[in-house]
Amino acid sequence: MFTKQGFVIAILLMLSACQPLTKMKEENIISAVGMASISAQQGATQEEKETRAMRASKVDAYKELSEQVYGLRVSSRSSVNDQSLGRDNTQGAVDGIIRGAEVVASYKVGDSYVTELELDLDTMQKMKRYGESQPVPSNNNIIF
Repeated sequence: MFTKQGFVIAILLMLSACQPLTKMKEENIISAVGMASISAQQGATQEEKETRAMRASKVDAYKELSEQVYGLRVSSRSSVNDQSLGRDNTQGAVDGIIRGAEVVASYKVGDSYVTELELDLDTMQKMKRYGESQPVPSNNNIIF
């Protein structure tokens, strides 16, 4: 049978097994990271290239959030000619409105700029009720 000390150790082990090893985020909060190369940006000065990369990384992070919230539409076409695969084309697109996202961090890593966003889905739903959004007119779907 258990001794008093063994019983206490067993209780402590059971209690510690219920605790997460790392701090977990709430269920309704999602996060995304966007990146953009600084040297690939157009600009007359290094500062202008960094500013453009910062903005591009933020857009990339918003795209990642959109994919998590709305999913990714995948279109694919394949053709077979004389029993061999001919042309094979796959495209992905995401379309959605993200409201209430917060920039958690924005920083430079080597030749890239990184932006981290967090989105509370409850806040986004509340903000959705404040008004309808009009689609941005375009001739083509945005393809990523």
